[in-house]
Amino acid sequence: MIRRVALLFLAALLPLLAGAGQAQAAGYRYWSFWERDGGAWTYATVGPSLVRPADGSVQGFRFSVSEDSGDAAKPRGTASFDEICAKTPQQDGAKRVALVVDFGTPADAPSGEKPPAVRTACAQVPEDASTAEALASVAKPLRYDSKAMLCAIEGYPVKGCGEQVALDKEGASSGARDDTPGQDSAQEADGSGPSVGLIAGAAVVVLLGAAAVWQVRRRA
Repeated sequence: MIRRVALLFLAALLPLLAGAGQAQAAGYRYWSFWERDGGAWTYATVGPSLVRPADGSVQGFRFSVSEDSGDAAKPRGTASFDEICAKTPQQDGAKRVALVVDFGTPADAPSGEKPPAVRTACAQVPEDASTAEALASVAKPLRYDSKAMLCAIEGYPVKGCGEQVALDKEGASSGARDDTPGQDSAQEADGSGPSVGLIAGAAVVVLLGAAAVWQVRRRA
């Protein structure tokens, strides 16, 4: 009987202990690609080399740390096509694409690097040019990896490409999610240990397990 109670106790405790190892989420540091419709940014569903924007389009790029596309930070700034391309007259056989390049915040930056300021540019390119070609015409050098993932714009960052990074409450809220309200701060200060609630839950299980064993011994 005592062995059975002990097994039940361990079965209840193991999920809590497993949760402790998952308290720190993982994200990725990368350039995300966006398209603007009116005043709203939409996360692009394909890469910039596959999009062929029309004349008058606004396209954006944002460097940040995020868990997935739903969590990705949008390019900052409200400049419209008319503002960005005001000094670029229309030409026959060409189109103008307004680009917003947001290098992110210091919290997003790889160690030892400092993000440049957000900038805009008006790319005048052939009518059949892709967004990648428009970007290359105004923001060299670009860097891609072997899978054609965009790794750097204007040489930023110097190295790395979509690497996985740990997300704690500091990095997630002040970096990748700096456009949104503050995140839940229930996690421990170092961002890597179990939460107070998890510790309390484990303590309750320990007490219940000890009480059950005591009851069994008493009846024996």
